[in-house]
Amino acid sequence: MFGVKFQSYSKSAVCSAMIREFEKLTDGEIDLMLKAPVLVCILIAGADGTIDKKEIKEAITQTRKKTSATLSDYLNEVSQDFEDKLKVLIQSYPHVPSERGVMITKELGQLDSVFAKMDRRFAAQVYQMLKQLASKIASSSGGIWGLNTVTDEEAKYLELSVIRDPLKV
Repeated sequence: MFGVKFQSYSKSAVCSAMIREFEKLTDGEIDLMLKAPVLVCILIAGADGTIDKKEIKEAITQTRKKTSATLSDYLNEVSQDFEDKLKVLIQSYPHVPSERGVMITKELGQLDSVFAKMDRRFAAQVYQMLKQLASKIASSSGGIWGLNTVTDEEAKYLELSVIRDPLKV
């Protein structure tokens, strides 16, 4: 993909970790699914040039929420060492936010083909979780007197328009 491999996940290791929905995916597709929330965090939080602690904390909080029994195993895997994964992954992208944004949106756009290989309901729940994550991160920091205002830079990516809703494809 774009340089450094996120983490070495073998299909058998993840499948044995009970993420049944990953059984039909290649190792590269599993890697993309597991790093997608981190990519969303980098994209939204870093859009204004600065990823602050509030944005990272909000991303961690959101990935630890067990909003759905269906996503429980997936979110458990994603939330483990989230901040460390973010720090490692961001090093493989340009420091200039606009250049980084182009690369990350291109990578996130690949989720459409991965979602097509999965159970549509599971894919749709991941899609909704990513959109909610983007929204929560964007509103977690900044603004006048810290009143949670979304910056123009964050708003540009907020809808995650490069990813299609699996239920509408």
